[in-house]
Amino acid sequence: MTERVSKLKGHVGNIKVGGGSEVEIGEAKDRINDALCATRAAISEGIVAGGGSALIYASRGLADLKVASQDQKNGVDIIERAVKVPLLTIVGNAGFHDQGVLKKIGESKDETFGFDAAKGEFKNMIKGGIIDPVKVVRTALQDSVSVASMMMTTECIIHDEVKKEDKK
Repeated sequence: MTERVSKLKGHVGNIKVGGGSEVEIGEAKDRINDALCATRAAISEGIVAGGGSALIYASRGLADLKVASQDQKNGVDIIERAVKVPLLTIVGNAGFHDQGVLKKIGESKDETFGFDAAKGEFKNMIKGGIIDPVKVVRTALQDSVSVASMMMTTECIIHDEVKKEDKK
């Protein structure tokens, strides 16, 4: 009993994963690992409203951004369009009208307000448990900007052609 108490005080725990097959066990382990990593990220930098709504609220600051050239203005415009994509994708995949949801969230003053695509309703995302770790959102945005800037400064890019039957 003393050993168990000391392990809990030292923040050590064991999670045992089971399943009907090796594939199920592997998937369960991956899900638990993802949850642990997301929890560590949330502890380290905090949380924001999930479902892409935090990016919509963050993009409001782009309107006041002072730019020195047309190239910088084009970059800001690209980011303004890009930060809408996660929300639009979630809403569209759930079968709802994405532009209507985007408009309603964009007009909200409450930065915890968002759209629960699973239930098809607007709500306080934090209270509803729909959250994203700040660290995850921040690094995703930084990494995407890094890749985009690398692609713009590269002289040649090679990619696979998408066949029409692959677009389904």
